[in-house]
Amino acid sequence: MLDEMDVKILHILQEDCTRSVADIGKEVGLSTTPCWRRIQKLEEAGVVQRRVAVLDPNLVNAGVTVFVQIKTDKHSLSWLEKFHEAVEDFPEVVEFYRMSGEIDYLLRVVVPDIDAYDGFYKRLIARIEVAKVSSAFAMEQIKCTTKLPLDFIHVGTNSNKPKLENEAL
Repeated sequence: MLDEMDVKILHILQEDCTRSVADIGKEVGLSTTPCWRRIQKLEEAGVVQRRVAVLDPNLVNAGVTVFVQIKTDKHSLSWLEKFHEAVEDFPEVVEFYRMSGEIDYLLRVVVPDIDAYDGFYKRLIARIEVAKVSSAFAMEQIKCTTKLPLDFIHVGTNSNKPKLENEAL
């Protein structure tokens, strides 16, 4: 189970995963080895999936964000697999969701400009048949974070939560 110490560690890792284990341990009140063990167990349990660098999209020439809504008339497993495979091949697609409601899929695409998006669009529809594509260009990014809210974690016993066998510290 996740405990309060795990939650404190997760808050720190979401803010800056480059901090040393000793620094994290000092902030949460643990020595280096027990802190390292907790981080390892969080990773092994899949709570921490990976540690990455968050880049400035403008500085890497990917400053235009496009939300692409896709509707399909095809709902076979073979089409679904082909579509997923096609989308996975496009590095411009940074998020990809299957939706409920009026649209079937939502993609977040990042590109340098409208011409690059047009090229992406043409390559996508050449690979897979869709009924409708609607694109909306983000005019301004108001908030963007990779940090998940941790206030929803149930500390203690809950069979739906990842089990971490933390050692007594």
